[in-house]
Amino acid sequence: MSWFESLILGLVQGLTEFLPVSSSAHLRLTAAFFDWKDPGAAFTAITQIGTEAAVLIYFRKDIGRIISAWFRSLTNKAMRGDHDAQMGWLVIVGSIPIGVLGVTLKDQIEGPFRDLRITATMLIVVGVIIGIADRMAARDESGGKHRAPTQRKSLEDLGVRDGLIFGLCQACALIPGVSRSGATISGGLFMGYRREAAARYSFLLAIPAVLASGLFETKDALEGGHVEWGPTIFATIVAFVVGYAVIAWFMKFISTKSFMPFVWYRIALGILVIVLVSVGALSPHAAESAG
Repeated sequence: MSWFESLILGLVQGLTEFLPVSSSAHLRLTAAFFDWKDPGAAFTAITQIGTEAAVLIYFRKDIGRIISAWFRSLTNKAMRGDHDAQMGWLVIVGSIPIGVLGVTLKDQIEGPFRDLRITATMLIVVGVIIGIADRMAARDESGGKHRAPTQRKSLEDLGVRDGLIFGLCQACALIPGVSRSGATISGGLFMGYRREAAARYSFLLAIPAVLASGLFETKDALEGGHVEWGPTIFATIVAFVVGYAVIAWFMKFISTKSFMPFVWYRIALGILVIVLVSVGALSPHAAESAG
């Protein structure tokens, strides 16, 4: 992998990790469009550490409160009803599905799931799902001619059942093209949560999963020597800087705007990929991974 490739891939990772468009799909497609080697699941997981570092800094106050309250609740029964302490447990509970499936489906994630036909299909299908969820949320927020606006749920309403459903939605993002934020936010919207609440929990829920995946892949890479560390670390730093800016923009965007621009983008990109694969302009299978 060249330094230029790592720069572009780091930019792509930072720009797409928090948007409901699938960063893993865009890394895979960027390599395919430029006829580069597939950066691979290990590169994706390690560069995601950079974007998750951006989450840790952006939500540092929330994270600090949650961790502090959670630890205190272990020895202080009175703290167990505290919202921040409960959020700590809910993040743990919501992380179980992706942890189990990530280990169980590791070979599929690194192999068959990276087929561009699967990626394109997921871009379109999940795009439609996000669009439906967005319209439902907009209808509740605006009401109608004969119906008053519906009060949607906040994170104070989050319980174990909803936390697990959020977690199952996040686990779907193991397939390139799904999008971690797209799946969890749309799942939250279907369950009646406000856009900002769904996004905030989505970002918090991603921290354990992404950091664990990144550290696991880093360990494997150190043992196997199949990652070019200079370009990979550079891409991770680029992803961190760009990712932080994207979080700040996205949290403001979702409070007042519709997800429909992302929906139409996903559908258009998915159709384009299917056409290019069908005419032979793109191979559906990944070139040998860079490393």
